[in-house]
Amino acid sequence: FLYGVIGGLGVGIAYNCPIVTSTKWFPDRRGLAVGLTVLGFGISAALVGPLADFLTARFGVQAMFQILGGIFFALTAASALLLKFPPENWTPQSWRNLGNLTVSQAGLKREEMVRTETFYVLWICYTVGTLAGLMAIGVSKPVGLEVASNLGISQQEISALLTALIAPFAICNGVGRPLFGWLTDRLGPRKTAAISFTTIVIASLAMSSANSLQVYIFTFAVLWLNLGGWLAIAPAATARFFGTKDYARNYGLVFTAYGAGALIGNLIAGQAKDILGAYVKIFPYIAALAAIGLIITSKLKPPN
Repeated sequence: FLYGVIGGLGVGIAYNCPIVTSTKWFPDRRGLAVGLTVLGFGISAALVGPLADFLTARFGVQAMFQILGGIFFALTAASALLLKFPPENWTPQSWRNLGNLTVSQAGLKREEMVRTETFYVLWICYTVGTLAGLMAIGVSKPVGLEVASNLGISQQEISALLTALIAPFAICNGVGRPLFGWLTDRLGPRKTAAISFTTIVIASLAMSSANSLQVYIFTFAVLWLNLGGWLAIAPAATARFFGTKDYARNYGLVFTAYGAGALIGNLIAGQAKDILGAYVKIFPYIAALAAIGLIITSKLKPPN
């Protein structure tokens, strides 16, 4: 428990630092910059997981934590020395302001941000986006087992397939971050959020009547893609709507939506079979949630 609390605090503090820095250095490509930045957060799990398994098998659990702690300390300290903000009022030579508001016009403090309708609409959209994704991802393996059982596939075969799909799904999660960040730059947060919710609805409805592994793979690839996407849409939208003057504090508050979505989504996913009788029956509810999010996006506009 103590490890989780201290580790969670460390992640929460460090997570925002490179995001804030990237939004200041690339004001005309904030979405793509943030997407590529948080891509590193996604890739790290693929790197650290196997390393932790190797160290545990070779040296034991306690030594594994000590070694990883030393590595994390060295890498974090070295990386922190390279992070710095650009000079005041700095803009790149290729500057193109793609938004409707300039940074100076939308440079809101957190106290001002929470008095706008835009903040609450963005927070709800972010919560729904992560809630829908995490609800589905939380039941990805049991849903795969249910689909395989209906198709007469042995548990050994489907277990091997589900293990093999971990890496492709993780890649979808990673690719979704720069992809949706780029879309946010090109189309704006509202249209990008609408695309995300629409694809979640389509994938969830397809899974509601799934009778093939192809549909299962398609659905979860789309859901993983969109979960990663919201980790780029929300920070890029925060910078576009509220500016970078108080961005660290602003996005820190917006990011609580991810925590709310994770908490609620995982709780619901864990109780899905007890409540509904089968894990696959959760997908109509995920589609309904995404449809609600799609409706709410109509209000996702810059603050007046």
